[in-house]
Amino acid sequence: MLKLPENFESYEEARREGFLKVKALKERGTPVVGIFCTYTPIELIHVAGAVAVSLCGTSDVPIPHAEKHLPKNLCPLIKSSYGFAVSETCPYFYFSDLIVGETTCDGKKKMYELLGELRPTHVMHLPQGQDKDHAFRYWREELVRLKEVLEEKFNIEITEEILREEIKERNHERKVLLDFYELGKLNPSPISGREVNETMEALGFQFDRRSQCNFIEERTRELKDKYENELKGTKTNRPRILITGCPVGGVREKVLKTIEDSGADIVAFENCSGVREKMVLVNETIDPIDALTEKYLNVSCSVMTPNPRRFQALDEMIDEYEIDGVIEVVLQACHTFSVESYNVKRFVTEKKNKPYLYIETDYSKLDMGQINTRINAFLEIL
Repeated sequence: MLKLPENFESYEEARREGFLKVKALKERGTPVVGIFCTYTPIELIHVAGAVAVSLCGTSDVPIPHAEKHLPKNLCPLIKSSYGFAVSETCPYFYFSDLIVGETTCDGKKKMYELLGELRPTHVMHLPQGQDKDHAFRYWREELVRLKEVLEEKFNIEITEEILREEIKERNHERKVLLDFYELGKLNPSPISGREVNETMEALGFQFDRRSQCNFIEERTRELKDKYENELKGTKTNRPRILITGCPVGGVREKVLKTIEDSGADIVAFENCSGVREKMVLVNETIDPIDALTEKYLNVSCSVMTPNPRRFQALDEMIDEYEIDGVIEVVLQACHTFSVESYNVKRFVTEKKNKPYLYIETDYSKLDMGQINTRINAFLEIL
């Protein structure tokens, strides 16, 4: 009989519900694989008979545990993730049979060395240069190696047939989620950006994929009906904001809430928790390993250099979502997004002729007043 952590009752409702579900999965013999990043090919995890769970990293509560081993001036997402793991307060890490990491940023890849002392950990080595032949070959080898690790770990054979079926299923899920995100294209939007972000985070605590899709499809229908019956043709003076940069789950209250409480609508997210991974489907007509290699090599994250696809996505989204202003949120010590923000600012202000605001922050509440002042000043010019 698997035990729950001693502080289980202190978790918020969504986390408790998810914890009980993953515990039930484990007790039925279903393996759990913890993941951190959209570069992880979760199709391979699913066809190995396991569930892929996104591990915790959006709270400052466990950071003091992490800072016993990690430098204080490190990215808060990394410290939070490691703090949850080392303090055994993340239920999903707690029950993981395997951790799959990737060499995206320097901080994470060194964190994986420490996580490897706590749970079995496999790290995929991400090449640079998305359009180079050698990068494709290298990344393909990494996917094959992950497939072999999963087969050995869970005593299962991953066949081409079942992988093709999983790719189709996962593509359907992407379409459903993208349809939900694209509610932001409606003007005025029938859903707040904060609710979009909260909804997607809550899905990370749900492991019945069919139920996930059904819930999102129903919610999307409800909101489209709301737009048609209540909002269509109405006028609003609220500026339409696109959020880009780092994941924002850990700064939702002090950034997203502040933006919307100050009179703007967040209608689009160009980041890990937004449409970035959903915009391109996996090719269903070619060799499945080749198709997954192509898909996951071309994620438009700042850890990749060069990174033209991010600017292509921004170009399309600013137009399609009728964006009035762009706010880039960068977590402290995230060097790739911090450096790339220079080119993002130039692109947004010079090519797209839109106002741009850069916010660098962490998970603490110390800068809430300053952020509030800067956001309100930015919105006044829109």
